[in-house]
Amino acid sequence: MASNFVDYVKVFCRSGNGGGGSMHFHRAKYVPKGGPDGGDGGKGGDVIMRGNAQLWTLLHLRYTKHLFAEDGGHGGDALRTGANGKNIYIDVPIGTIAYDAETREPLGEISEDKQEIVIMKGGRGGKGNAFFKSATMQAPKFAQPGEPCQEGWIIIELKLLADVGLVGFPNAGKSTLLSVVSAAKPEIADYPFTTLTPNLGIVPYYDMKSFIMADIPGIIEGAAEGKGLGLRFLRHIERNSILLFMVAGDSENVKGTYDILLKELKKYNPELLDKKRILAISKSDLIDEQQRKDIKKHLPKKVPHIFISSALGEGIKELKDLIWQSINNEEVEG
Repeated sequence: MASNFVDYVKVFCRSGNGGGGSMHFHRAKYVPKGGPDGGDGGKGGDVIMRGNAQLWTLLHLRYTKHLFAEDGGHGGDALRTGANGKNIYIDVPIGTIAYDAETREPLGEISEDKQEIVIMKGGRGGKGNAFFKSATMQAPKFAQPGEPCQEGWIIIELKLLADVGLVGFPNAGKSTLLSVVSAAKPEIADYPFTTLTPNLGIVPYYDMKSFIMADIPGIIEGAAEGKGLGLRFLRHIERNSILLFMVAGDSENVKGTYDILLKELKKYNPELLDKKRILAISKSDLIDEQQRKDIKKHLPKKVPHIFISSALGEGIKELKDLIWQSINNEEVEG
């Protein structure tokens, strides 16, 4: 089944050519030798990326391979200016970045609704011969051509905007947690890599408050080098304000697993380690009190931790409290 979540597209874009200026002289029944009256050409259309808060995915661009703006019209006689070419707009979700596919140079990033960024400028229209008339040049017999368009392949990428990003190995219980705390209905099964696309959930809190949680597909050791599904989805974590690490309580080494996840994020982007972190030990219904005590001894001191069980609802309220405090810069006790 094809996914409805698309976070990467590659399209060929072309702005409009500028219209050529007109080389024309005024002629009338009683004016056999009128002066120059060639008008200017119109500007070519721009290729513009525009933010649309109603969109969550790049699905609408999946089968779009070419996006062309309109050319500017040529100038005419009687000083008539050519029509400007129509712009072409690429509507994208908030959090979308465009790159030059060849150089990987960023072309612009959409951070708010209705924001517009010109990806490719249309060519300027050429000047008609009337523009060049002067005291020393009464009858210029030339006009400017319009400027050429810009064209090339563009990569458009979406980075999810969420308050909390779930980070963990496949099968750590991230999808289950999201389904428990929000109305999101991610696919869940008892095997790794169930989550093949990021899922967003709005988590209700007290007094009509809420925050957004993103379930990022599980990363594995070596994700930063492109193994597994990791590299494709690591970029979504960049935009989360808090990282909620999830490690299953029945893992052989909870602290070791946490360290591996941390190492992968550091390889990909060291700045990710500057984000606030919370460590949730999931599936805690599968371990006894003594095992919990043993796990606690080795947990990082400066990272708040909590034992949870999505199946039994244990620790879920406390986890939401922890997340809310972290989002709002309230003091969090480890």
